[in-house]
Amino acid sequence: MLPLDDPMWKKLKGGYGILYDASSDLRRLEQGEDAWDRLWEELHHQGDIGEASYAAVPHLVRIMKQAPHRDWHLYSLASTIEIERHRKTNPPLPKWLEEDYTVAWAELLDLAMEDLKGINDFLTVQSILGAMALAKGHVKLGAMISHADQSEIDEILDQYDAWSKVYE
Repeated sequence: MLPLDDPMWKKLKGGYGILYDASSDLRRLEQGEDAWDRLWEELHHQGDIGEASYAAVPHLVRIMKQAPHRDWHLYSLASTIEIERHRKTNPPLPKWLEEDYTVAWAELLDLAMEDLKGINDFLTVQSILGAMALAKGHVKLGAMISHADQSEIDEILDQYDAWSKVYE
């Protein structure tokens, strides 16, 4: 895992295709501050991600593994980065990061299974389920779960199961 004090952070690009040193916002998150808005804004932009996005994932998992409470932010941001990793226009996962990134996703799956037991709000459950599908290598399923809003879910269920006519 790229240490947060490594000068390489200053050479990594984020979602805007420009340099973004995510280490400062990751440190803020680690200290219990709410840095999610900035991380979302800088690590992902309209489907674009960069090496900083990939490098942030192991730290997001490490930091949130120690947090007393996890919500949709962790699962949704990690899922967004993983989904966009497969976009042809985004840079590939750097070789030097592959092992840490893979380990982070295995740990994220463990956290997701643990968190799913005690969480009931729709957005967090949806984010967890999407992340779980992605962690198991089901990219399209994970993308569908992660990105679908309630109206799209309703439409799919009506189309295939006549949900609104047959079910309560």
